[in-house]
Parts: sequence; structure tokens; C-alpha cells
Amino acid sequence: MFAFLLLMAAFRPLSVPDEGRYGEVGRWMWESGDWVTPRLNGLPFFHKPPFVYWLEGMSIGLLGNHEFALRLIPAFHVLLMTLVMHAGMTRVFDEKIARRAVMMLATSLTFLVGGQYVNHDMVVATWITIAVVCFAFSFMAGDCPDPVWARWGFVACAVGFLSKGLIGFVLPGMVIFFWLVWTRQLKKLVRIPWLSGLGLFLLLSAPWIILTEQKFPGFFDYMFVNQHFKRFTTSNYNNQQPFWFYILALIVLFFPWIFFAVGRLKSQVTKERDKFQGKKCAWFILCWTWLVAITIFFSIPTSKLVGYILPTIPPLACLAALGWDAMMSKVKLEKLIFTGICVINLIIGLAITYWASDFTKQKRSKDVAEVLACAASPNDYVYVLGGYPYDLPFYAQTTRPLIVIENWINLRKNARDGWHRELFEGADFDLQAAKNLQSPVSLAVAAGVPGNWLVTNVVATDESLKHWQLDFSGVGWRMYRSSGTLASKSPKPTEHKSLPGCRY
Repeated sequence: MFAFLLLMAAFRPLSVPDEGRYGEVGRWMWESGDWVTPRLNGLPFFHKPPFVYWLEGMSIGLLGNHEFALRLIPAFHVLLMTLVMHAGMTRVFDEKIARRAVMMLATSLTFLVGGQYVNHDMVVATWITIAVVCFAFSFMAGDCPDPVWARWGFVACAVGFLSKGLIGFVLPGMVIFFWLVWTRQLKKLVRIPWLSGLGLFLLLSAPWIILTEQKFPGFFDYMFVNQHFKRFTTSNYNNQQPFWFYILALIVLFFPWIFFAVGRLKSQVTKERDKFQGKKCAWFILCWTWLVAITIFFSIPTSKLVGYILPTIPPLACLAALGWDAMMSKVKLEKLIFTGICVINLIIGLAITYWASDFTKQKRSKDVAEVLACAASPNDYVYVLGGYPYDLPFYAQTTRPLIVIENWINLRKNARDGWHRELFEGADFDLQAAKNLQSPVSLAVAAGVPGNWLVTNVVATDESLKHWQLDFSGVGWRMYRSSGTLASKSPKPTEHKSLPGCRY
């Protein structure tokens, strides 16, 4: 299944905005050599901590600037998630149930689509899973929690925090707390190695926070108050959805296996309530606590994205495997039915991957980027009008940030959550890099200077475009060159140095 996932991940262009945005931040980290400050278009980008970008940058350095290098990060983490889940289920139940749970996860859209999507969701979901499992095994060790398992739980929380922020330790802590209350183990909390555990957590997570706050005063407030607390508590952000949104999301992400988890609930609470004893009972309760607590947590804010709910999939897979065992173990064609569902899910996952690639075609700028990479030189300036092509810097492998043309004064007053705000809020942290954001007045001047390029959305219209010469028209974007470039003789082919993204 993992090989099938890698195959799908290797041939799909970056989806925009998310994959283009997060992939480019990782590429720029490698390109610039600055491993402390995540940057989007050369501007500080403090929406998320840097762990994913570190991995992306290193992957690009080892494998080259390709989508596969980026997608290997979520793919590796979804594999890690399945291995942890398999180890946990085998330890508590048996190999048969553990293998079934892994197969359910591996043939779900969570694995097939979420496992190749370039963003932070799968990474943080994996480390939340590891943290919950480690703490659970610590508390299930006896009257005195196992300190080794607990310390590994703190380490996982630190990596989860560096992956996506506060939820990296808030969610595992919330799940374990409610589980301890339900199973009447709350008194054990005082006996875990808090001093060494928190020391490990701070040792891993604090240095980046301290370095960044020293370099960019106000960073801490922006990331943790603005991007975490305000996004959770206010309705001023995009993707507003109803409270029940994640119920539908779970059905889609884990179809049809989810129905075996839910179908078992009634019988488990009644006649089979006493079937599981000891660790089995504690694990079963943990899975339901895990699933319900995180689902409710993310259902509270109005801003919702499908990827947020990924941390609930491992316990759902465990419950579904147990449900299948209870409902289907005596059915004659059990293995054939199970195999048939797996094959159908693989086909659905492949179809959705193809559809997603076609769906974002109008927004992508890969075709323009490939032409620009060969036509432009590393010292040329690229201007952007009518939008922001998130994937263009990645594919062209630009060595300079794009110069984005907008009426930034008005946008600062009226812009809502979106790409404009991502850029001008980053500019507030670095006034030198803020020159990457310019007004439309600069276009007319830039048009007469050799070595300037302009990329516009196909629907963009501006009076200043008349000073530019159309060079290439793609599906969603157009590329112009400055008239000064045309007026001067083009350099000989042997003298022209293209951008690193040129493939010709």
C-alpha cells in the first residue's frame, strides 16, 4: 500500500494554494540556508512552526526539487502512524486485529490522499498519535506509570508542537486527561516524571521560539495568540463550516470502515461490555475518548478544514477493526468481502487523486513556470499581478522573491484571511523584505528595464500591461517580458544562464 501511495505521490502536480505554499517555504529554507525563519516569498511566514519545513528542505537537498521530495514527508508520517498503530494493537489485542486495522487505514482516503498531501496535518496527526500511545502505555503499566514511555510521550508532544503548534501537546494532554478520568486513574498523574518530561519538551521546542522571538519581536504573540487562540475563538477566518462538518468528513475519510466502528457501539455498551478486561478495556475506552474529544474540540471553532480531523483516524481504525471482528468474523465470505472493499477503496483513491489534479488546473502556474525558468536569468526580477502563483517559485526555482503588485495600503484596511494578509503581515516583521510588495505604479517603470518579467492571472486587466510584451499564455496565468528586454539584443544562448528550474 505504501508503494501505491508513493506512486500516486510522484506524478501529481502541486495543488494550490496549500501544497504550493508549504512546499515553497521548505524549498526556500534550503535555497536560503536560513533554517530558523520560515519564509514565503522572502517574507517571514509564522503561521506554523518549522519542523515540516526542515524536513522538506532536507528532502529537497537529498532528492532534488521535485513534488516527490515534498510528498515523501507526509507519506513517511502516515507510514509511521500505521506502524505505531499496528504495534499498539498487537500489544493489546493480537496480530490479526492489528493487521486488519492497518489495512483499513491503508485503504482509506486518509492514507491514500492525506498521506500524499503537502501540509502539516498528517505530520502533526502522527506525532499526536505517538504521544497518546506512549502516555497510554505508561499509565497501563501498573499503579506507577512507566517513566520511559512517559518521557517518549513528552518527546512526541514536542515534535508535534514543532509540527503545527499548540495542538501538538494540547490534544494528547486532553485525550489522556479525559481517559484517566473515565477509567478512574487520575491519581496516577502525579507519579509521571514531570520534571524530566517537561525538560525534554522544552529542550526540543524552546530554542526555536527563543531564537525567533529575539530576531523578530512580537513573533510569539502573532503565532500563538493570533494564529492559534484567535483562529480558534473568533469567526474572522475562512472556511467557516457548521458544527457537524467533521462527522461528514470522518465518513468520507474513513468510508466504509467507519460504519463498523459505529455499528459496534451499541453492542459493546450493552451485552459485550464485559468482554474486554484490563488493558483491552482500557484501550477500547481510550479509542472512544480519543475520537470523541478531538472531534468535539475541532467542531467548536467556525473555521474548519478536513485535515484538522486526521488525529482521530487511528482510534477510529482500531474501533473499526474490532467492529469488523464482532460483526463479520462468522460470515462465510468475510475475506472476499474485505478484499473487495480494499480494492474498491484503492480505485476511489486513485480517481480522487486524478480529479484533484484536474480540479486545480486553472489555479496552477506550472506551465508558465517551466517557460519562465528557461527564459529568465537568476538576476532577473519577476513581477506578479492579479493574484499570487504559489507554485511558480517552486517549479521555476527562482533565486529572488517575486515582486507582488497590489494596492497594499487599501488591502491592509480591508483584506480578510487570505494570501494578501499572509504577505503583508510577514512584511511587518522584516522591513527590508517588505520591498517585495509594491504598488501598481512600479509596473510602468519596470516595463522599460531589461531583465524584468511579469506574470499575471489570465483574468487580470491593468492599464500598465500595455507597456509589457506578451511572451507566453498558459492555462491560468500569462507571462510578459519587459519592452526593455526586447529592445536590447538577447544574449547568445551560450551566455544565457537560466533559472535552476529550466529543463531544456
